[in-house]
Amino acid sequence: ECLKVIHDTIDSMFKGGKSAQASTEGLNRVFVSADEASEGVKFIDLFVKLKLANSKKEARRLIQGGGAKLGEEKIADENAVLNMDGFNGETEVTLRAGKKRAGVV
Repeated sequence: ECLKVIHDTIDSMFKGGKSAQASTEGLNRVFVSADEASEGVKFIDLFVKLKLANSKKEARRLIQGGGAKLGEEKIADENAVLNMDGFNGETEVTLRAGKKRAGVV
């Protein structure tokens, strides 16, 4: 039983197990008010606020290169905005810049 717990922990840490994907603990966070979300916030601004990009230009290149994701869905338009529809009824969403960098809105 003890070995099973150790095995599950190693899987989640190194092999990208379910618990590692679902956990947003330790990620940079940005809070968006309901008013801002209803108007829509540009993804470019969110990437800069989350420090996933150093500048808006870098964020644009990330989106154009296909490395920007909202959850598991690619962001294709550099002028796209995150609005209430993007949350899909959840209280937070994960933005990804490449495979290893992520932040929570």
